[in-house]
Amino acid sequence: MPELRTSRLVLRHWRDSDLAPWAALNADPAVREHLGDLLTREESDASVARFRADFERRGYGWWAVEVCSTGEFIGFAGLDDVDEDTPFTGVEIGWRLARPAWGRGYATEAARAVLAHGFGALDLPEILAVTTAANLRSQAVMRRIGMVRDPAADFDDPSAPEGPLRGQVVYRIGRGAMPPPPA
Repeated sequence: MPELRTSRLVLRHWRDSDLAPWAALNADPAVREHLGDLLTREESDASVARFRADFERRGYGWWAVEVCSTGEFIGFAGLDDVDEDTPFTGVEIGWRLARPAWGRGYATEAARAVLAHGFGALDLPEILAVTTAANLRSQAVMRRIGMVRDPAADFDDPSAPEGPLRGQVVYRIGRGAMPPPPA
């Protein structure tokens, strides 16, 4: 698993010490608002086991995100294959941060590093992002990293219950469209 670094963050392999803060993040209703049910500690731990296995198998996946200056684990960012029940294929970028890390530009910073890795080391032609129509915070990050909404690809997630989690919006960015990092 390659390690990615930005001026303030390190995207790295998962450590056992990440399990408790990851579980706390997944038990926070505000963090899970656009994702569905809260996760138990067991479900959260199992997700990290899947992340580790996926990275080993594919060479990409979800990195743990740490603040360089403090060593604090704040969430994850990375790339994943779009879900099987999605009406298209491709590789999707994503992030999930603990609430105290919100509003500091960390999601945008981590996402830019992930895009650079996806287009550089992985030579992906395009990267997608999918979120609920109501998740305006994530959509703002998508726009800040140069992604463009593709309304024709928006869809209803058949695995989500009727309600606000069902309607999904799709953003895209091609290899040559990534904006330079801010000065």
